[in-house]
Amino acid sequence: MKFVVVLGDGMADYRVAQLGNRTPLQCAKKPNIDRLAEYGEIGMVKTIPDGIPPGSDAANLSVMGYDPRKYYTGRSPLEAVSMGVELSDTDLAFRCNLVTLAIDGSYESSVMLDYSSDEITTAEAAELIGEINRHLANDEITFFPGISYRHCMVWKTGSGSRSLTPPHDILEKNIAAYLPVGDCSEMFLAMQEKSYEILRDHPINRARIARKLRPANSIWLWGEGRKPAIPKFIDKYGIKGSVVSAVDLIKGIGICAGLDSIDVEGTTGNIHTNFKGKAEAALKELRTGKDFVYVHIEAPDECGHRFEIENKVKSIEYIDKLVVGTLLEGLASFEDYSILVLPDHPTPLALRTHTSEPVPYILYRKSCEKPSGVNGYDEFQAQRTGIYVGDGYTLMDKFLGK
Repeated sequence: MKFVVVLGDGMADYRVAQLGNRTPLQCAKKPNIDRLAEYGEIGMVKTIPDGIPPGSDAANLSVMGYDPRKYYTGRSPLEAVSMGVELSDTDLAFRCNLVTLAIDGSYESSVMLDYSSDEITTAEAAELIGEINRHLANDEITFFPGISYRHCMVWKTGSGSRSLTPPHDILEKNIAAYLPVGDCSEMFLAMQEKSYEILRDHPINRARIARKLRPANSIWLWGEGRKPAIPKFIDKYGIKGSVVSAVDLIKGIGICAGLDSIDVEGTTGNIHTNFKGKAEAALKELRTGKDFVYVHIEAPDECGHRFEIENKVKSIEYIDKLVVGTLLEGLASFEDYSILVLPDHPTPLALRTHTSEPVPYILYRKSCEKPSGVNGYDEFQAQRTGIYVGDGYTLMDKFLGK
């Protein structure tokens, strides 16, 4: 038996007026996914436990079979693992975004214009983070470059706790109410303010402005956490597997779980990515001895954050044609297989951030085809079946038959 998870990050949504009062899932042409829904199990699953922020970190831990209430220690340490950053038990890791602030006056009065600096290239970002590290690093603080706008700061022997707001939650808002609050918050604010002085006139940013791109003119620190202790997937479920993703967070969860992280050329974490290459990489893993592959596609989430309505619909259609379609064609050569299709959480276009509502899932097994009573896959058809998984982390047990 071969098992494949297709995780469309943030696919679930609310009804959108511009789409005829339909959700992107209702609007998208997705014949492959709809057929799986017709002949598989379709229902709703709560991936975010009550009391835990609706982040992709907790949600993907849940989908992968790990109770976030037990194993979630923060987002950044998971990303740090993917980046090859060695963390001790006393280290605190933080996500460090390169953001674009609209500053007219003081730093505190600025507006969060873009949490991704127009999805700055990895090469440009590496040079800017290097500059930040040269100016702000010390015996306790180190900055590490990641992919595009996503980077990491490690504070050795870090202590205390703070309220640090994800920048994608405050797009087009004044940042004054969302600045660091709590233990050592002055240090964090000082680093962010100093970063603006370092970056605002950097040659890379001057060149970006000349190309009519947004400059990466500040760092933004959030997502703190300590090194997690996640049981190995093979010990928990008895099968070997891999994870295919362009996002450090998902790679990090996979690596912590003992899964192989597979890099695919041309993957970006947005809609301009190598959708088909991810599916082909998954099939290669299955053909060379793996029994489980977790294929993560970030594009719908990015489109939700950026209020790109048409692109969110397109990203779902690309997932259907280039990911699910390619997988189904390749999986046909196996005697039996199972596919689990779902988002990790909703990313409603109307809100431009994550929410905690349950999400629709499809669990399809080739050898157990039977009519489900629905004719497609979306939030409302899944609700109508009455099937509900209240503890999201148990869906993996159900999927794998454990």
